Amino acid sequence: MKTINIYGDESCHLENDNIKVMVLGAIWCPMEKKDDISKSIREIKRRNGVSPSMEVKWTKVAKTKKELYVDLVNYFFDEEDLHFRGLVVPNKKLLDHIEFSQDHDTWYYKMYFSMLKVIIDPHAINRIFIDVKDSRSGEKTKKLHTVLCNEKYDFNKEIIQTIQIVRSHEVEILQLTDLLIGAIGYVNRELNTNEGKVAVVEQIRKRSGYNLTRSTFLKEDKFNLFIWQPRRRF
Repeated sequence: MKTINIYGDESCHLENDNIKVMVLGAIWCPMEKKDDISKSIREIKRRNGVSPSMEVKWTKVAKTKKELYVDLVNYFFDEEDLHFRGLVVPNKKLLDHIEFSQDHDTWYYKMYFSMLKVIIDPHAINRIFIDVKDSRSGEKTKKLHTVLCNEKYDFNKEIIQTIQIVRSHEVEILQLTDLLIGAIGYVNRELNTNEGKVAVVEQIRKRSGYNLTRSTFLKEDKFNLFIWQPRRRF
């Protein structure tokens, strides 16, 4: 069986961070291509005059480095083995955790499940790598692994082999995930004051053909986006 590596990250996931929009996202690729892809990302950094070991982060995007980040966006769209799915929660303030007998952490992992379940290939071995969230990430990640496996009837964990916590500064593809979800969050928060970030957003719009504020077709394979809305009980 082929093996797929999935690299997941989040933006503005905290319950009381005074930011309405939350974005989850993941990039996936064949496992055997990850080293070549990581090498290419390091080369793009070098070509743009920064250290190959520098961590790419949305929070670092600025006018002076916009060429670097636009180059990375173009690399994602040009590399046929890279794919992305994102999930946007437009307004966390509308959530009613008490009504649904859950806390914010439980809801957060439900959203992670919703984002990942579309990516999982039942005809492959899937290895998921998630950026570290907090000191309880290990416990919650084990629960996420169990829920994903149960949903796919993968009780022996043969399809979803592992979910591993990693640190983004050590994983280039995860840094690319951070860049894409950062741009999506920026658009959905209706921000436009950073020239570098605006340039990155416009390049993603141009290359994807989507405005980043609406769901794409579910079968969209290169750049897939889902705008989630809470259910209402009447």
